[in-house]
Amino acid sequence: MKRALLSVWNKDGIIDLARTLHQAGIELLSSGGTAKVLTASNIPIIEVSEYTGFPEMMDGRVKTLHPKIHGGILGRRGTDDAIMKEHNIGPIDLVVVNLYPFEEMTKQSLPLDELIEFIDIGGPAMIRAAAKNFQDVLVVIDPADYPALMNAVSSKKSFSKEERLAYARKVFARMAAYDGAISNYLYGLEEELPSGYSVQFRNGRMLRYGENPHQIAAVYGESGIGGSLPLQGKAMSYNNYLDVDAAVGLLREFDECAAVIVKHNNPCGVATGEIIRDVYIAARDVDPVSAYGGIVAVNREVTPDLAKEIASTFIEVLVAPSFSEEAREILKTKENLRLLHLTDPAGHAAIRTIDGGALVQVTPVQREEWRVVTDRDPTADEEAAMMLAMKVCKHVKSNAIIFADKNRALGIGAGQMSRVDSAKIAISKAQFPLKGSVVASDAFLPFSDTLEVAAEAGATALIQPGGSIRDNEVIAEANRRKMAMVFTGIRYFRH
Repeated sequence: MKRALLSVWNKDGIIDLARTLHQAGIELLSSGGTAKVLTASNIPIIEVSEYTGFPEMMDGRVKTLHPKIHGGILGRRGTDDAIMKEHNIGPIDLVVVNLYPFEEMTKQSLPLDELIEFIDIGGPAMIRAAAKNFQDVLVVIDPADYPALMNAVSSKKSFSKEERLAYARKVFARMAAYDGAISNYLYGLEEELPSGYSVQFRNGRMLRYGENPHQIAAVYGESGIGGSLPLQGKAMSYNNYLDVDAAVGLLREFDECAAVIVKHNNPCGVATGEIIRDVYIAARDVDPVSAYGGIVAVNREVTPDLAKEIASTFIEVLVAPSFSEEAREILKTKENLRLLHLTDPAGHAAIRTIDGGALVQVTPVQREEWRVVTDRDPTADEEAAMMLAMKVCKHVKSNAIIFADKNRALGIGAGQMSRVDSAKIAISKAQFPLKGSVVASDAFLPFSDTLEVAAEAGATALIQPGGSIRDNEVIAEANRRKMAMVFTGIRYFRH
């Protein structure tokens, strides 16, 4: 390795890397801000403009787009030597480049004419060229790879073809994500979703299998649930990730102390309160049979008291913002129990594959417009129960019917073709009396039959989106039974 080209936006680690390369006798080419940083650190470099005999121009838009640069990168050793010598093109053996941060800058609400200057041109051209010629040129785009590069250079270790190819793969993955981000943004200026949608998830990790043992699966992601790794216990499974995502999605609905238990992608226990141990027990007792082997998510630190309760039964995963040291010691006795930190939401579009394509969905911020449609207003306790029930309802597979009081779900009916059947299941699953409870529906009631079943079970109030052609019939039945009913105006189907 005789010559390296360094041109980076992210300057982390570049001084130490450049110094290591220089000490190894490697000639350094650089341009723009990178050249200034290295020169200020007394690291000898050759400016690209000096090397090419062509100045930087157009406010830095044109710096490295020159045959001496790209010929030096693309030239095949042993094949293009003669033509390179004829045109005085020296080989470039190492390219260290990272790109203008277009994705980050889109979050700063810049005018398009300013943002567009963060679309990198020279950087992508250089790293694509180097990746194409990976057998002769090593390309490094991630500062996390600098230590390995420095160790190799210091020890005079050469890189194998397989190692060079691995670095090249990173380039094309980064370019796919980078170009996709630009495309999505520019389309999004006029459309909520583009006609061509690009997405890339990195940090892929193979899983033992998918939903079932005969299926092959991996998880991808660098943030949110997709990037989560357990603090203890077995590796996460495909189904674990699905259930954790469901549990955390519902948990984020609550600011107050809350616990959520999920089994097979549906909540089977939800409760709120003051003390996290008591809240967890209340959630577990909603459906203790289903809670066994489930996913538990809480939004308060795991205390020793809670840890003892968790350790007393079989739980697959426990998600929490933090764990006390004593709690960690208690939970270590459950060797297979996975512990995860509660992550911040990653905030991306929802994507589901279908045969031959994908469905992409974004959820804008919405506000329910509660409207009392019955003669009787809900009481304060009924209104609090409605709020909890509707939060749960949003995260249950349709058709969803939820019975609740102001502190917890009492009965959860999910995933039925008939809304009445969901109501009957919720009633049959209830471990506590439903007298005085409220009931929530994720979609409008097309007939009064669901309300009648709920009322006969003891519900005194109902909340639903409204919007059926038979709303008046349902309202009349509610009035006849002296029930309070609220319309929200928003449907929450989850298929």
